[in-house]
Amino acid sequence: MRLRQICLVAETLEPTVGQLCEQLGMDICFRDDSVAKYGLVNAVMPLGNEFLEVVAPVEENTAAGRYLDRRGGDGGYMVILHGDDAHADRERITALGVRAAHPIERPNYIATHFHPSDCAGILLSVDSVPGADPRVADAEWPPAGPDWRQHQRADKGLGLVGAELQHTDPDMMATLWGKILDLPVTERSIRLDGADLRFVAATDGRGPGLGGIDVKMKDRSTAGQELMIGGTRIYLV
Repeated sequence: MRLRQICLVAETLEPTVGQLCEQLGMDICFRDDSVAKYGLVNAVMPLGNEFLEVVAPVEENTAAGRYLDRRGGDGGYMVILHGDDAHADRERITALGVRAAHPIERPNYIATHFHPSDCAGILLSVDSVPGADPRVADAEWPPAGPDWRQHQRADKGLGLVGAELQHTDPDMMATLWGKILDLPVTERSIRLDGADLRFVAATDGRGPGLGGIDVKMKDRSTAGQELMIGGTRIYLV
């Protein structure tokens, strides 16, 4: 299973999208009109063969807007994983009592958004793409649109290699996510294909949520630096 996309939520798309593109060396590859039915606008940017997305509410009483209120502003919103068989994952995960908040069924894309209340406060999506092996670096990824490869850059950011999930009880959260993903937990960390999920104590006053991401950079001299964009800690590695 692979960390394929991270979604942030912001009050407005700008300046978050512009800052991400400037600091990490990305271009927008897709704006998904279908998110309008949820009262949102979005932008998706390739980061190597993974993706960052920013969504922003443009209507009242949206799930994203309530999340912004709950966490006190912009921040991490969703962890999106690319697996072999989203149908099998959905069956296994819902059998644990985790609710499927939003199943997606398309000929070229299967996904399940799992209820954040059942995932210790974070929206999790486990997806698959028929005919696309997640172990292939540039495997197809419909959420990024049809021509995302034309927008890839490699002058700064090279890929997503981790996500930092925070909670007042990080041990509980790590154990829960280990069960959900059916993967071992070692020292509050779950190893995916090419990335790690880290579970840490929430110390910023914002409670449970997606607090940070790890981005592999071309310039090794940036290693160890930390950015704060869109209410999200971005660790350069």
